[in-house]
Amino acid sequence: MQESSTILETFRRWAFGNVRVTRVLELPPTPFDPAMFIQATRREILEHRDWLCPSFATEDGDIILHFQAFIIEAGGKRIMVDPCIGNDKPRGHPLLDRLDNPFLARLERAGFPRESIDFVLCTHLHVDHCGWNTMLVDGRWVPTFPNARYLFAREEVAYAAADMAEEAKAIFEDSVQPILDAGLAELVEPDHMIVEGVRLKPTPGHTPGHCSIFISSEGAEAIISGDVIHHPLQAALPHVCSNFCWDEERAIATRRAMLAHACDNDAMMLVAHFAGSSGVYVRRHGDAWKVEES
Repeated sequence: MQESSTILETFRRWAFGNVRVTRVLELPPTPFDPAMFIQATRREILEHRDWLCPSFATEDGDIILHFQAFIIEAGGKRIMVDPCIGNDKPRGHPLLDRLDNPFLARLERAGFPRESIDFVLCTHLHVDHCGWNTMLVDGRWVPTFPNARYLFAREEVAYAAADMAEEAKAIFEDSVQPILDAGLAELVEPDHMIVEGVRLKPTPGHTPGHCSIFISSEGAEAIISGDVIHHPLQAALPHVCSNFCWDEERAIATRRAMLAHACDNDAMMLVAHFAGSSGVYVRRHGDAWKVEES
């Protein structure tokens, strides 16, 4: 697929002490009726338009989302976080179905050929966070990052393997099982340290084994949050859940705790589906929060 000269050719980098993080887009910023993803209305979006528009919402009340991955460079290692949707995979939603997308070319332009990745980490095993674990070669799903160890939270793998819904089974079979079969997977605990200054922390609710990545280096702190939060409206209305949460009460508690931590510690949040720069600081806003782009 030929890539046009668009925002998709851009990527963004941040430095946190000795740790560098790069985001690479898979799909362009896309507007959606909020009800497709979160339990909110266009009216609620527009009540917060003063800080949601134009980066995070349209003037009509649609939410704008990204689908993207983050690459952490720390301790001499390269860590791919949440490798998106992937190509060629049959999926139920037309936006995700059988993509033909130059994501790997974008990674290489950003300085990360797939052979150079040391670790792959999925915060959870939903369709848009593990797809590029594998790629289709001669009719077989094979690991996309052949020199990497794939880190999966033990509880998340057990949950995903037991999910008998048709699409969940397809995701496991084409994006997880080939990694297990290739012997590249490491099942880790939810507080696993990857390298110095980069560790997992359990953030359950969206899924049982959901983990986020906490980065700390030379006094700087960042959080790659996965799907603890999908859209900035959920900072102002933290009780608003996504449509895909396993346990909404736990998801709300986890989201509140993360937003409070980020606000109180001036930690940047790097969020899987946030549009704009995708990196935000959390600020108090009444009895909840709002976000400011970095």
